[in-house]
Amino acid sequence: MALDKKSGYRKNFSLSVTFISLISILFILSLFLAFNYSKKSIENDFVSEKVNVLEQSIKPYNDFFQNKMPEVSYYNGFLDSSTAAKFVDTILLKYPFISKVTFYDTEVKNMPVKDGVNANHLGIGPKAIYQFGKGIRPDSVKLYSAEDTRSFNVGSDFNAMAIKLATFVESLDTASVPSQEELFTNFSIVNSNDNKITYLNIPRGEDLRSYKDMIRKKLNPAPVYQQDVLVFNLDASKIKIINTRPLLYQSIKIEPLTYDPIDTSEEKITTEIALPGAFSDFKFYLVSSKSYIKKEIFIYFMPIALVLLLVYGVLLLVAFLIYRNLNINSKMFKLQYDFVNNLTHEFKTPVSVIKIAGNNIKSASTLSAREQQLYGKILDEEADKLNGLMNKLLAFTQIENKAIKLNQESVNIVDFIESTIESHTLKHPDFAMTYEVVGFKTFISDPVLLGSLFDNLAENAYKYSKPENKKLHISAKLIKGVLVFRFTDKGIGIASSELNNIFKKFFRIQNEYNQMGSVGLGLAFCKELINFMDGEITVKSKVGVGTEFKIVLPYNS
Repeated sequence: MALDKKSGYRKNFSLSVTFISLISILFILSLFLAFNYSKKSIENDFVSEKVNVLEQSIKPYNDFFQNKMPEVSYYNGFLDSSTAAKFVDTILLKYPFISKVTFYDTEVKNMPVKDGVNANHLGIGPKAIYQFGKGIRPDSVKLYSAEDTRSFNVGSDFNAMAIKLATFVESLDTASVPSQEELFTNFSIVNSNDNKITYLNIPRGEDLRSYKDMIRKKLNPAPVYQQDVLVFNLDASKIKIINTRPLLYQSIKIEPLTYDPIDTSEEKITTEIALPGAFSDFKFYLVSSKSYIKKEIFIYFMPIALVLLLVYGVLLLVAFLIYRNLNINSKMFKLQYDFVNNLTHEFKTPVSVIKIAGNNIKSASTLSAREQQLYGKILDEEADKLNGLMNKLLAFTQIENKAIKLNQESVNIVDFIESTIESHTLKHPDFAMTYEVVGFKTFISDPVLLGSLFDNLAENAYKYSKPENKKLHISAKLIKGVLVFRFTDKGIGIASSELNNIFKKFFRIQNEYNQMGSVGLGLAFCKELINFMDGEITVKSKVGVGTEFKIVLPYNS
C-alpha cells in the first residue's frame, strides 16, 4: 500500500511539472507571437498613420479653400481696396501658409479693354490691382489703375480666370441652373506649379444671363458689371505640421516631390505622402530611426505582455491549487486509511478478547468462583473499552455538528482536578501529577465535557513520556476575567513542523509511541470541545524537553 501511495505522489508531481512546462512553453510562445504582432502592427502604423498626420496638418488649408475663400462671393463683386485689405488681414492671421494676395477689382462689359481679356464680345479687365502680404510696406500696394496711360501686363493668373469666365458663359444653358459645386469648380483655379489659387467671386444668376445676352445680342452699349478676382500665393514651408504620433514619427519635413535624400542609412525607416491641392508639388517626408521605432513597439507590446503574464500567473495558481488539492486528498486518503486500520484494531482487540473469554466459558464444563470473577472482569473491561471508543466517536460527531447542549453546572476546580489525578494515578501508579489553583474556587461549566478534555490531555502526557519522565503539572488560574489552564509534561515533545497538524482529525505523529492503538482523534476531539465551549487551545513544545497545552475558557462564576 505504501508503494502505491508513493507512486501516486510521483504521478501528481509529474502531472504538475508537465502542466507547468506546457503552460510555460505556451507563455513563451505567446510572448514571441505578441512581440511579432506588435512589431508588424507598429510597422503598418508607420505606413498608414501618415494619412492622419496629413489630414490634421492640412485641415487649415481645407478650411480656407472650402469655407473662407468662398466668402469673397458674398460681396458680389463690390469689394474695394479697404474692404479687401480687412478681408486679407484676417486670412493672413489665420492661415500662415498664405504669403501674398493680389486683388483685381474687375469689370465685365461688351466693350474691348486695353489691359485684360477680350473674348466672345466680352471685355474682362481690371480697373485696379492691389497687392497685400506679409512684409509689404505699407499694408497694401496699388499695382495698377485703369486711369494710367501706360500699358500694364495684368498677368497670366488673371487672364486664365478671364478666359475661363468667357468660356463658361458661352457654353452656359440659361434654361438650367448650375449647381454650386459646378460654379465653385469653374470660378477657382488651383495652380500647383506656382502654389497659387485664383478665385473669381461667383456671379449671380442674373449677371450670368446678362453676360450671355452680351455674347448673343452684342448690345452696345451695355451696363458694366463688377467682379472680384483674388490670387492667393501659398508657401508650403509655412504649413504647421501636426505630428499625431510623436512616438512613431521622429521627424517630419515638407519636401518637394522630387526630393531624394542623400542619407539612405539602413538604420532609418522612411515613408512619404503627397500634399493635396495647391501644394501637390510637395510631400510630407517622415523619418524615424529603428531604435526610435523599437521604443514604440515595446510600448505597444508591454500591455499585451502584462495580460499574458496575468493569465500565466492564474494558470500557475490553478496548477498549484490542483497539486495542493491532490496532495491533500492523498493525505486525507492516507489518514482515513490509517483511521480505519487503527479503528479496526481498536475494535478487534477487545472483540477478540471477548470472543476468547466467551469460548472458554462455553467450552468449560464447570467454572470455579475465581474463574467466573476473572472472565467477568475481562468481559466488563473489554466492553467498557468498546463503549468508551463508541462514545468518543459519537461525542466527537455530536460536538462537531453542535448536536448537543452544554450542561451548565457549578464545578469546584480543586475537587475536579484531584478527582482527575486520583483516577489517572490509580490507573497508572508511575504517573506523577501535581497541580496549582490561583484566583478562583468554582466556575460554571459542563463537567462531563471538561472531564473528557482533562482525561485526553492527561492520557497524552502519560502516553508520550519516557518511563522515567511520566510527569504532568496542571495549572488553573483566573487571569483578567478568563480561566487559563496549562498542562505541562516532561514528555518526548513535538517537532515544530508537526505543531500545525496535531489538532487535525486522523492525524498521527509517526513515532515509537504511536505505532498502534491511536485513531488520531484525541487532540482533534479536544479542539472541538474547546471551540464548543467558546474557548481556545494553543500548544508549545520542544523535542526532548516536553509539551505545554494552554487552554483559555470564559469565566462564569
